[in-house]
Amino acid sequence: MIKNYLKVAWRNLIKDKTNTSLNIIGLSIAFAVAILLGMAALYQLSFDNFHENGASIYKIVRTQQTPKGPEAGTVQPAPLAPALEAEVPGVKRITRYLQDGTLAFYNDKEVDMDVVWVDQDFFSMFSFPISNGNETEPLNDLNGVVLTKKAADKLFGSTDIIGKTVNLLVNGIQKPFTVSAITDDIVPQSTLEFEIAARFESHKDYFDNKEQWDSQYHDVYVELDEGVTASGFENISASFVDLHYNEGIEMLKRDGASPDSNGRFIDLRLVPMTDVHFTSLKNGTIQISRGMPYLILGVAFLILFIACVNYINMSIAKTAKRLKEIGMRKTLGAQKKQLFFQFWSESLFVFGVSIGVGVLLSLVFLDEFKTMFNTHISAEMLWNPTAIIGLLGMVLAISMFVGGYPAMLMSRLGTIQSLKGKLESTGSNKVRDVLMVFQFGIAILLIIGTLVLWGQIEYMRNKDLGYDKEQVVSFPLNGKRNSNDVVDLLKDELKGNPDILSVSGADNNLGLGKDGSRSSSKIGFEYKGRAVKTNFLVVDHDYIKTLGLELVAGRDFESAADSLGVVINESMAKELEEEDPLTAQLELDDGVYYPVLGVVKDYNFNDLDRAIEPITFYMSREWGLTYAYAKVAPQNMASSYDALERTWKKLEPNATFLGSFLDENVDRTFRSEKTTAKMITSGSLIAIILSCMGLFAMSLLIVAQRTKEIGIRKVVGASVTSITYILTKDFLKLVMLAFLIASPIAWYIMRQWLQNYAYRINLGVGFFVGAGAIAVTIALLTIGTRTIQAARANPVKSLRDE
Repeated sequence: MIKNYLKVAWRNLIKDKTNTSLNIIGLSIAFAVAILLGMAALYQLSFDNFHENGASIYKIVRTQQTPKGPEAGTVQPAPLAPALEAEVPGVKRITRYLQDGTLAFYNDKEVDMDVVWVDQDFFSMFSFPISNGNETEPLNDLNGVVLTKKAADKLFGSTDIIGKTVNLLVNGIQKPFTVSAITDDIVPQSTLEFEIAARFESHKDYFDNKEQWDSQYHDVYVELDEGVTASGFENISASFVDLHYNEGIEMLKRDGASPDSNGRFIDLRLVPMTDVHFTSLKNGTIQISRGMPYLILGVAFLILFIACVNYINMSIAKTAKRLKEIGMRKTLGAQKKQLFFQFWSESLFVFGVSIGVGVLLSLVFLDEFKTMFNTHISAEMLWNPTAIIGLLGMVLAISMFVGGYPAMLMSRLGTIQSLKGKLESTGSNKVRDVLMVFQFGIAILLIIGTLVLWGQIEYMRNKDLGYDKEQVVSFPLNGKRNSNDVVDLLKDELKGNPDILSVSGADNNLGLGKDGSRSSSKIGFEYKGRAVKTNFLVVDHDYIKTLGLELVAGRDFESAADSLGVVINESMAKELEEEDPLTAQLELDDGVYYPVLGVVKDYNFNDLDRAIEPITFYMSREWGLTYAYAKVAPQNMASSYDALERTWKKLEPNATFLGSFLDENVDRTFRSEKTTAKMITSGSLIAIILSCMGLFAMSLLIVAQRTKEIGIRKVVGASVTSITYILTKDFLKLVMLAFLIASPIAWYIMRQWLQNYAYRINLGVGFFVGAGAIAVTIALLTIGTRTIQAARANPVKSLRDE
């Protein structure tokens, strides 16, 4: 019986090649896209799931209630971790975690490496397998370090290096460390990344800060004892917070801060390890969002849904062509169940072929997909038993629902009705219309999303950030020599070059440079009986001139002799609440007051999802600079860049030049948005193509069903235009209805998304009108060719064919 079902199904599918081909092509594309997007989403959702103890590991977040509202932060003071372990029950293991970059030296080699400074329990808490060396306590020695295999190969040319000495640049001095273990390379799904791991106590800032509770500069991860919950730990740590943050709590009360709903001014909260990758700081609170991977999954399902709608609509439309076949089968004794399985077997056949082709397409385009969307998915994700069973189950379920519905409709038709060859009920047409509205609604939703996403990206790219981003190159200093001396040497070497307008330095980059490093510094101090917080930037005296910042009051730094003064921005001036901010003196060190020399106009030194905050510029040769900045002339920018690289190589022959223009740095800060926009754009394009394939197939079937009507209308004098209008108006009504339904939904979703940005575009009507026009135009082009061809056909031939 099954063999007979399959044989008849094959004959029916071959008989209607056009319809079968459109279904298989559409479904294959949809399956291929859904598989790739699904793999990308599952890859994102798998971040940090590989840690064996992950369920009991948390990142500590401190939230304090300020007069301006809650303020959450992940950086902690050095004494917090040992004090928590000693004083609060429930701590199994704890580690501080400070990510940094440093120079590693071995013989004549000198390599930039990512280093993390951690506590002894780090490798017991997290699952970074030790492949060579001390497996149990690789960091029990203060001078021990652990290298990844990749780092060992890069520096030593081998992984057989246990006991060998590597020098790390710590505070400008080469300090020897002994290699105690080698780990496997860090998997891409890890939030914690490093090439070298060293003891936290060996970091250059440790001894100055080990007892300082008001100096926060590293993260803390804690592993709880079995049976201890995060909420339980948070509750029992309250007395610990009251004891060690008493001074800060009293200052918050004095400054007028209001406690939270639990009556607390400062709290320690725990973020599960599996949520860390999805955590961000918004509006002073910690927010955990898996919106991106779920959005990718959503796009995958929508594309699959559109292809399935195509299949249902075309199957229903085909019903009229198979009425006599159904009638004959019923007359010869076929039961409903047998007819259902006959038609469903055709669906199963189509879906089986489509999923096979879809898998092949996804493997063929895997590398292009990885490059385009910057993901690390691999073909191995498809070949595990879970994925294979999931795919087969998905095909069976989809074919059951999608193929089962038209099969059920056809099997339930009456014998007399079928033999007459007429469909009396319009119910199936209504289902078809509803599905088409859904289909085009999804496509219009994706088009609006695409237009808004790219509009916001272009806005961020072109926004005047308040500094010269087109003509300024920044590059990291490697810390081998005194950074201020290096900047001075750069100035001397480049002063004769007419294309280099100025050179300066700072201890932070603007945007995201090629080194991928980002950091920020904040300080708090007392000012006229209240606490004031500001971002803090150590700069060279030519920084304001080099960046092209606008001075609105006072003066710029004139030379290194101005190191006893500061320059602030307008937001900081407002924070001081002084009528004339130039009269203010800031107590940045105990008993040392720094006069405000000047005020610069506010500029966007943070990402555009954050409002401009107070910032203070300060000059200090002791604190050092991390990045050099060079302003180049607008002409010969390429040769100016080369001149900078040559000069850097002359000063630091073993170091890599990682220079990039600031507009490139800014572009890197919204890579996530660009990836999302590319994904939504691709999804929109595929959704439109699939919708048009369905629309085209429907127009073929409708024209075929109305051939006799078209012939009669032509005989009685109807024009080509009027016939074309009659054939297309029903489709266009559905597209317009889809537009009316999708637009308010898209408006709500995109409005919510834009709220994430302090600086954003207006969600104008142009986005919606544009999307509607695109959908209508594409629909007209899709069905126009076939309907015009039908309207121009010879009526005699049409009537004779009927």
